[in-house]
Amino acid sequence: MTLGTFYGIGVGPGDPEWITLKGAASIACCMHVFAPKARVASESVALNIARRHISAGAVVHELVFPMTEDAAELRLRWRESAVQVAEVLQRGLDSCFLTLGDPLLYSTYIYLVRALREVLPELSVVTVPGVTSFCAAAALTDFALGEGKIPLTIVPAADDLTTVRDALRRGGTVALMKIGDRLADVLDALEEQGCLDRAVLVARAGQAGQRVETNLRELRRAGDARAGYLSVILVHAKGDMA
Repeated sequence: MTLGTFYGIGVGPGDPEWITLKGAASIACCMHVFAPKARVASESVALNIARRHISAGAVVHELVFPMTEDAAELRLRWRESAVQVAEVLQRGLDSCFLTLGDPLLYSTYIYLVRALREVLPELSVVTVPGVTSFCAAAALTDFALGEGKIPLTIVPAADDLTTVRDALRRGGTVALMKIGDRLADVLDALEEQGCLDRAVLVARAGQAGQRVETNLRELRRAGDARAGYLSVILVHAKGDMA
């Protein structure tokens, strides 16, 4: 039995033109396209970004990965999705999985590939990197991510924000991802560490409704929690950046 090749393709954070040439070509060559979404009734953001590159006649499969921290439920979802993808690959058909940003940076793709390799140990995988949200945010705000020997720290905004505060105290440049509904708490942490005036926020980079904020004090006064959705905050923290 000859298996199809499985492509994991980073489609970037929003603008379809940010998809790499290799990513676009890989999407176009696959007649089965898998895309993640958080709920059955919702739309796949990654699919909307990549839609113009999908070949006519290609079959689109939307995989539901619920926003939950229940490890058992997540493992079940990954396994179910892996079996669904494997059914196509076992017919010798190349398939791709679309993911926001880069496939190997805080992506569902990581877990799907692991589950797939349990089902199909001999699977051939091609991972195509994508533009990350923090790189797009830096470009939109002219914000230097790496300069000289200044370190760059990438942190998901966990619920207790301990890791965020630790990163800000260490200094350098900090990219805060997965802000979500924790925006107010993240802004408080920036204020506590004296970094609020050296930070920018970009939400929905490259998408409809894109928002760029270079004055986070105004954002804080507005109290708009919705700005945390699909957003990233870039910070020149203390230390070497002072």
